[in-house]
Amino acid sequence: MVIALISFKIFFLFNNALRNTGFNENYTVTLGNQHVLFLNQGREVQLSLDRSSGAGFQSKEYFGSGYFQMRIKLPDKDSAGVVTAFYLYSNANVHDELDFEFLGNRLGKPIALQTNIFLNGVGGREQKTDLWFDPVSDFHYYKLLWNRHQIVFFVDDIPIRVFKNNIKKGVGYPTQTMQVMVSLWDGSDWATDGGRSKANYSNVPFQAHFRDFNIDGCPSIPTNPNKECHSTKYWWNGKKYNHLNPNQLKAYENVRKKYMTYDYCADRRRYPTPPPECIR
Repeated sequence: MVIALISFKIFFLFNNALRNTGFNENYTVTLGNQHVLFLNQGREVQLSLDRSSGAGFQSKEYFGSGYFQMRIKLPDKDSAGVVTAFYLYSNANVHDELDFEFLGNRLGKPIALQTNIFLNGVGGREQKTDLWFDPVSDFHYYKLLWNRHQIVFFVDDIPIRVFKNNIKKGVGYPTQTMQVMVSLWDGSDWATDGGRSKANYSNVPFQAHFRDFNIDGCPSIPTNPNKECHSTKYWWNGKKYNHLNPNQLKAYENVRKKYMTYDYCADRRRYPTPPPECIR
């Protein structure tokens, strides 16, 4: 694609190839043990959803910053109502959360990728993007870069969303430690066509597959962020990760122009006065 994105990709592919971490090193099953299947000596996990249960897993540790990624292949067939989620979550009464949510759809219709950001327990910051490839036919990377300057959502190596740290302007920003969470569940009440298209359980089991259980994060105890998590000893806190470089910015603007289908910042019926982070 472009030199900067190619070099970014080569670095991480090389790094991950060296580590090739198994599931049990960083993660533990939290939901639906009987719906979790380990493949390739623990280097691939299949989650299943049927009428009895969904499934999920989470990181063993909490983190105060980092670079988090997962290779995911989504459920095939008619997946309307089915939600596959990869996200960061703080286990607190008033929580922070950074979401990738894949909203299943009827056969032949596009699966929407919804991202959302919760700050101090308040969400409502949804953006939806149609993917430019078939996410059920092969694995693709979904990534989150989180440092004290910005949060960036990537699909493979393409940035699709950027949320800047504008605390000085009165905009919230994650302040709590978070775990990496993954789940497969029935979101029929809202996920597809506003809840009009329900999960069709004649298609069970719905199955999602996950690979790459490496985590580049700054470990931190729950609810008490480690100040070192902002240190430049962690590569993702380096100056070059404070903003998108020109080539990444060009790719980002191209994706938003061609593939974004919903942006809460532009929803005047919902937000007659735009949220402060939406005002440039």
